[in-house]
Amino acid sequence: MSDWMNKRPEECAYSFTQHTACEFFPCHETAHPEDFNCLFCYCPLYALGSRCGGNFVYLENGVKDCSRCLLPHGRGSYSYVLSKYPELAELAKKNR
Repeated sequence: MSDWMNKRPEECAYSFTQHTACEFFPCHETAHPEDFNCLFCYCPLYALGSRCGGNFVYLENGVKDCSRCLLPHGRGSYSYVLSKYPELAELAKKNR
């Protein structure tokens, strides 16, 4: 069996990437930019609203403000984001 099949996703290179040349890197304030994961640059959990699990607030105009959220940008975020995909799939079914 290949070595990568025995690893957790967070131990594999495909679950973490940085784009340090990006004009906005890091796009959220963090004390640890070396651990900032750009893989989910645009958060796939945004559409889940209050069920995303992140640190967000709703503004008076109803817009969800995620500027203080690091949930999809941590080294260990890959598995969490993937765990929410069934909810995203259900949401997508409703929007056919």
